[in-house]
Amino acid sequence: MPGPKDLDPSSSPRALLGAELRHAREKAGLSQEDLGQRLFVSGSFVGQLESAVRRMQPEIARLIDLALDTGDFFSRNCLATAKSKYPEHFAEAVEAEASATEIRQYSPLLIPGLLQTAAYARAVFRAYRPTASVEVIEGLVAARLERAQLLDGPTAPLLWTVIDEAALRRATGGRKVMAEALNHIAALVQQNQVIVQVLPFDAGAHASMEGSMKLMDFADAPPLLYFEGVGSGRLEDDPGTVRYQRRTYEFLTAAALSPEKSLVMLEAMAQDYSHEEPL
Repeated sequence: MPGPKDLDPSSSPRALLGAELRHAREKAGLSQEDLGQRLFVSGSFVGQLESAVRRMQPEIARLIDLALDTGDFFSRNCLATAKSKYPEHFAEAVEAEASATEIRQYSPLLIPGLLQTAAYARAVFRAYRPTASVEVIEGLVAARLERAQLLDGPTAPLLWTVIDEAALRRATGGRKVMAEALNHIAALVQQNQVIVQVLPFDAGAHASMEGSMKLMDFADAPPLLYFEGVGSGRLEDDPGTVRYQRRTYEFLTAAALSPEKSLVMLEAMAQDYSHEEPL
Protein backbone atom coordinates (compact mmCIF):
# COMPACT_ATOMS: atom_id res chain seq x y z
CA MET A 1 0.00 0.00 0.00
CA PRO A 2 1.29 3.52 -0.78
CA GLY A 3 3.02 5.37 2.02
CA PRO A 4 1.18 8.01 4.03
CA LYS A 5 0.51 11.32 2.41
CA ASP A 6 1.27 14.45 4.41
CA LEU A 7 -2.00 16.33 4.34
CA ASP A 8 -2.37 20.03 5.00
CA PRO A 9 -5.16 19.99 7.61
CA SER A 10 -5.99 23.62 6.82
CA SER A 11 -6.68 22.92 3.14
CA SER A 12 -10.19 21.55 3.67
CA PRO A 13 -12.45 20.04 6.36
CA ARG A 14 -11.95 16.61 4.84
CA ALA A 15 -8.16 16.96 4.91
CA LEU A 16 -8.41 17.91 8.58
CA LEU A 17 -10.47 14.80 9.33
CA GLY A 18 -8.07 12.63 7.34
CA ALA A 19 -5.04 13.96 9.20
CA GLU A 20 -6.76 13.57 12.57
CA LEU A 21 -7.87 10.04 11.71
CA ARG A 22 -4.33 9.00 10.84
CA HIS A 23 -3.02 10.60 14.04
CA ALA A 24 -5.63 8.86 16.20
CA ARG A 25 -5.13 5.50 14.48
CA GLU A 26 -1.36 5.59 14.83
CA LYS A 27 -1.66 6.74 18.46
CA ALA A 28 -3.82 3.66 19.08
CA GLY A 29 -1.15 1.46 17.50
CA LEU A 30 -3.44 0.21 14.73
CA SER A 31 -2.73 -0.40 11.06
CA GLN A 32 -5.23 0.65 8.42
CA GLU A 33 -6.26 -2.99 8.10
CA ASP A 34 -6.71 -3.30 11.89
CA LEU A 35 -8.95 -0.27 12.02
CA GLY A 36 -10.82 -1.42 8.93
CA GLN A 37 -11.76 -4.65 10.68
CA ARG A 38 -13.23 -2.69 13.58
CA LEU A 39 -15.20 -0.49 11.17
CA PHE A 40 -16.31 -3.40 8.95
CA VAL A 41 -14.57 -1.86 5.94
CA SER A 42 -11.33 -2.56 4.09
CA GLY A 43 -7.93 -1.18 4.97
CA SER A 44 -8.01 0.53 1.56
CA PHE A 45 -11.14 2.38 2.62
CA VAL A 46 -9.38 3.68 5.73
CA GLY A 47 -6.45 4.78 3.59
CA GLN A 48 -8.79 6.71 1.31
CA LEU A 49 -10.35 8.47 4.30
CA GLU A 50 -6.92 9.41 5.62
CA SER A 51 -5.83 10.70 2.20
CA ALA A 52 -9.03 12.79 1.92
CA VAL A 53 -10.04 10.89 -1.22
CA ARG A 54 -13.29 9.69 0.32
CA ARG A 55 -15.83 11.55 2.39
CA MET A 56 -16.42 10.39 5.97
CA GLN A 57 -20.06 9.41 6.41
CA PRO A 58 -21.83 9.87 9.79
CA GLU A 59 -22.14 6.14 10.56
CA ILE A 60 -18.44 5.53 9.83
CA ALA A 61 -17.57 8.57 11.96
CA ARG A 62 -19.56 7.11 14.84
CA LEU A 63 -17.74 3.78 14.55
CA ILE A 64 -14.38 5.55 14.39
CA ASP A 65 -15.13 7.43 17.60
CA LEU A 66 -15.96 4.13 19.29
CA ALA A 67 -12.96 2.25 17.88
CA LEU A 68 -10.41 4.97 18.67
CA ASP A 69 -11.99 6.34 21.85
CA THR A 70 -12.18 9.86 20.43
CA GLY A 71 -15.43 10.87 22.13
CA ASP A 72 -17.67 12.39 19.48
CA PHE A 73 -14.92 14.25 17.58
CA PHE A 74 -15.42 12.58 14.22
CA SER A 75 -19.20 12.38 14.57
CA ARG A 76 -19.40 16.11 15.16
CA ASN A 77 -16.93 17.21 12.54
CA CYS A 78 -17.82 14.89 9.67
CA LEU A 79 -20.92 17.00 8.98
CA ALA A 80 -18.65 19.79 7.73
CA THR A 81 -17.73 17.61 4.74
CA ALA A 82 -21.27 16.56 3.89
CA LYS A 83 -22.42 19.62 1.94
CA SER A 84 -22.35 19.21 -1.84
CA LYS A 85 -24.01 20.69 -4.92
CA TYR A 86 -24.22 17.19 -6.41
CA PRO A 87 -26.76 14.40 -5.77
CA GLU A 88 -25.81 12.25 -2.79
CA HIS A 89 -25.08 9.13 -4.86
CA PHE A 90 -22.66 11.10 -7.06
CA ALA A 91 -21.08 13.62 -4.67
CA GLU A 92 -18.37 11.34 -3.30
CA ALA A 93 -17.38 10.19 -6.79
CA VAL A 94 -17.03 13.81 -7.95
CA GLU A 95 -14.85 14.63 -4.96
CA ALA A 96 -12.65 11.60 -5.60
CA GLU A 97 -12.44 12.55 -9.29
CA ALA A 98 -11.06 15.97 -8.35
CA SER A 99 -8.05 14.43 -6.57
CA ALA A 100 -7.38 11.59 -9.02
CA THR A 101 -4.14 11.44 -10.97
CA GLU A 102 -5.61 9.16 -13.66
CA ILE A 103 -9.20 8.59 -14.76
CA ARG A 104 -10.25 5.87 -17.18
CA GLN A 105 -13.89 5.77 -18.18
CA TYR A 106 -16.18 3.82 -20.49
CA SER A 107 -19.41 5.56 -21.44
CA PRO A 108 -21.98 3.55 -23.42
CA LEU A 109 -24.94 5.94 -23.50
CA LEU A 110 -23.81 9.56 -23.33
CA ILE A 111 -20.78 11.79 -23.59
CA PRO A 112 -18.91 11.71 -20.23
CA GLY A 113 -19.61 14.67 -17.97
CA LEU A 114 -16.04 15.99 -18.04
CA LEU A 115 -16.27 16.31 -21.83
CA GLN A 116 -19.74 17.85 -22.11
CA THR A 117 -20.61 21.30 -23.41
CA ALA A 118 -23.17 23.48 -21.67
CA ALA A 119 -25.79 22.87 -24.35
CA TYR A 120 -25.31 19.10 -24.27
CA ALA A 121 -25.44 19.00 -20.46
CA ARG A 122 -28.56 21.16 -20.50
CA ALA A 123 -30.30 18.72 -22.88
CA VAL A 124 -29.30 15.75 -20.69
CA PHE A 125 -30.54 17.35 -17.47
CA ARG A 126 -33.78 18.48 -19.08
CA ALA A 127 -34.41 14.90 -20.24
CA TYR A 128 -33.75 13.64 -16.70
CA ARG A 129 -35.90 16.33 -15.09
CA PRO A 130 -38.59 17.45 -17.54
CA THR A 131 -40.55 19.43 -14.94
CA ALA A 132 -37.60 21.12 -13.18
CA SER A 133 -37.37 24.90 -13.18
CA VAL A 134 -34.92 26.73 -15.42
CA GLU A 135 -32.98 27.75 -12.30
CA VAL A 136 -32.53 24.14 -11.19
CA ILE A 137 -31.38 23.02 -14.64
CA GLU A 138 -28.94 25.92 -14.97
CA GLY A 139 -27.53 25.13 -11.53
CA LEU A 140 -26.87 21.54 -12.60
CA VAL A 141 -25.25 22.72 -15.84
CA ALA A 142 -22.99 25.14 -13.96
CA ALA A 143 -21.90 22.39 -11.56
CA ARG A 144 -21.09 20.07 -14.46
CA LEU A 145 -19.00 22.69 -16.25
CA GLU A 146 -17.21 23.47 -12.99
CA ARG A 147 -16.18 19.80 -12.76
CA ALA A 148 -14.58 20.03 -16.20
CA GLN A 149 -12.24 22.79 -15.01
CA LEU A 150 -9.97 20.16 -13.51
CA LEU A 151 -8.76 19.44 -17.06
CA ASP A 152 -7.38 22.98 -17.33
CA GLY A 153 -5.23 23.05 -14.20
CA PRO A 154 -1.50 22.35 -13.87
CA THR A 155 -2.27 19.11 -12.01
CA ALA A 156 -4.89 17.89 -14.49
CA PRO A 157 -5.34 14.12 -14.37
CA LEU A 158 -4.73 11.80 -17.26
CA LEU A 159 -8.24 11.35 -18.66
CA TRP A 160 -8.71 8.38 -20.98
CA THR A 161 -12.24 7.70 -22.17
CA VAL A 162 -13.79 5.06 -24.38
CA ILE A 163 -17.09 6.34 -25.80
CA ASP A 164 -19.52 3.97 -27.46
CA GLU A 165 -20.63 4.99 -30.96
CA ALA A 166 -24.20 4.81 -29.68
CA ALA A 167 -23.56 7.83 -27.44
CA LEU A 168 -22.34 9.80 -30.45
CA ARG A 169 -25.15 8.77 -32.81
CA ARG A 170 -27.92 9.82 -30.42
CA ALA A 171 -28.72 13.43 -31.35
CA THR A 172 -28.98 14.69 -27.76
CA GLY A 173 -30.27 18.25 -27.92
CA GLY A 174 -30.41 18.21 -31.71
CA ARG A 175 -27.89 18.30 -34.53
CA LYS A 176 -26.43 21.72 -33.70
CA VAL A 177 -25.81 20.71 -30.08
CA MET A 178 -24.15 17.48 -31.18
CA ALA A 179 -21.93 19.23 -33.72
CA GLU A 180 -20.70 21.58 -30.98
CA ALA A 181 -20.26 18.69 -28.53
CA LEU A 182 -18.15 16.59 -30.91
CA ASN A 183 -16.07 19.57 -32.02
CA HIS A 184 -15.41 20.28 -28.35
CA ILE A 185 -14.14 16.74 -27.74
CA ALA A 186 -12.03 16.87 -30.88
CA ALA A 187 -10.46 20.15 -29.70
CA LEU A 188 -9.58 18.64 -26.30
CA VAL A 189 -7.93 15.70 -28.08
CA GLN A 190 -5.99 17.99 -30.42
CA GLN A 191 -4.79 20.03 -27.43
CA ASN A 192 -3.53 16.82 -25.78
CA GLN A 193 -5.81 17.29 -22.78
CA VAL A 194 -7.57 13.94 -23.08
CA ILE A 195 -7.28 10.56 -24.79
CA VAL A 196 -10.49 9.45 -26.50
CA GLN A 197 -11.27 6.20 -28.26
CA VAL A 198 -14.56 5.41 -29.98
CA LEU A 199 -15.97 1.91 -29.65
CA PRO A 200 -17.67 1.41 -33.04
CA PHE A 201 -20.80 -0.58 -33.69
CA ASP A 202 -18.89 -3.02 -35.88
CA ALA A 203 -16.71 -4.02 -32.90
CA GLY A 204 -19.61 -6.30 -32.03
CA ALA A 205 -19.84 -7.84 -28.58
CA HIS A 206 -17.43 -6.37 -26.06
CA ALA A 207 -16.29 -6.76 -22.46
CA SER A 208 -18.51 -4.10 -20.87
CA MET A 209 -21.88 -4.54 -22.54
CA GLU A 210 -23.61 -4.52 -19.15
CA GLY A 211 -22.76 -0.94 -18.26
CA SER A 212 -20.43 2.00 -17.70
CA MET A 213 -17.38 2.22 -15.47
CA LYS A 214 -14.94 4.80 -14.15
CA LEU A 215 -11.54 3.81 -12.75
CA MET A 216 -9.69 6.39 -10.65
CA ASP A 217 -6.08 6.22 -9.49
CA PHE A 218 -4.50 8.43 -6.83
CA ALA A 219 -0.98 9.40 -5.86
CA ASP A 220 -1.25 8.31 -2.23
CA ALA A 221 -4.38 6.18 -1.91
CA PRO A 222 -5.66 2.90 -3.34
CA PRO A 223 -7.66 3.07 -6.60
CA LEU A 224 -11.42 3.38 -6.79
CA LEU A 225 -14.04 2.13 -9.21
CA TYR A 226 -17.34 3.93 -9.79
CA PHE A 227 -20.47 2.27 -11.16
CA GLU A 228 -23.50 4.38 -12.08
CA GLY A 229 -27.13 3.66 -12.91
CA VAL A 230 -30.24 5.79 -13.25
CA GLY A 231 -30.33 7.96 -10.13
CA SER A 232 -27.84 5.71 -8.34
CA GLY A 233 -24.14 4.99 -8.10
CA ARG A 234 -21.54 3.44 -5.88
CA LEU A 235 -17.80 3.54 -5.24
CA GLU A 236 -15.96 0.23 -5.00
CA ASP A 237 -12.51 -0.22 -3.48
CA ASP A 238 -12.23 -4.02 -3.34
CA PRO A 239 -8.82 -4.74 -4.94
CA GLY A 240 -10.07 -7.83 -6.77
CA THR A 241 -13.03 -6.00 -8.29
CA VAL A 242 -10.90 -3.01 -9.29
CA ARG A 243 -8.33 -5.32 -10.86
CA TYR A 244 -11.01 -7.20 -12.80
CA GLN A 245 -12.58 -4.02 -14.15
CA ARG A 246 -9.17 -2.62 -15.09
CA ARG A 247 -8.67 -5.68 -17.25
CA THR A 248 -12.15 -5.15 -18.70
CA TYR A 249 -11.15 -1.61 -19.61
CA GLU A 250 -8.01 -2.92 -21.34
CA PHE A 251 -10.21 -5.23 -23.42
CA LEU A 252 -12.34 -2.23 -24.37
CA THR A 253 -9.37 -0.16 -25.52
CA ALA A 254 -8.20 -3.10 -27.63
CA ALA A 255 -11.61 -3.35 -29.32
CA ALA A 256 -12.02 0.41 -29.83
CA LEU A 257 -10.63 2.52 -32.66
CA SER A 258 -7.18 3.99 -32.10
CA PRO A 259 -7.09 7.57 -30.77
CA GLU A 260 -6.03 8.77 -34.23
CA LYS A 261 -8.90 7.02 -36.04
CA SER A 262 -11.31 8.08 -33.29
CA LEU A 263 -10.40 11.73 -33.85
CA VAL A 264 -11.08 11.36 -37.57
CA MET A 265 -14.46 9.82 -36.78
CA LEU A 266 -15.36 12.56 -34.29
CA GLU A 267 -14.51 15.30 -36.78
CA ALA A 268 -16.46 13.59 -39.58
CA MET A 269 -19.53 13.13 -37.37
CA ALA A 270 -19.33 16.76 -36.20
CA GLN A 271 -19.25 17.87 -39.82
CA ASP A 272 -22.23 15.66 -40.63
CA TYR A 273 -24.21 17.01 -37.66
CA SER A 274 -23.48 20.58 -38.76
CA HIS A 275 -25.58 20.06 -41.89
CA GLU A 276 -29.30 20.52 -41.64
CA GLU A 277 -31.39 17.37 -41.44
CA PRO A 278 -32.76 16.68 -44.95
CA LEU A 279 -36.53 16.99 -45.35
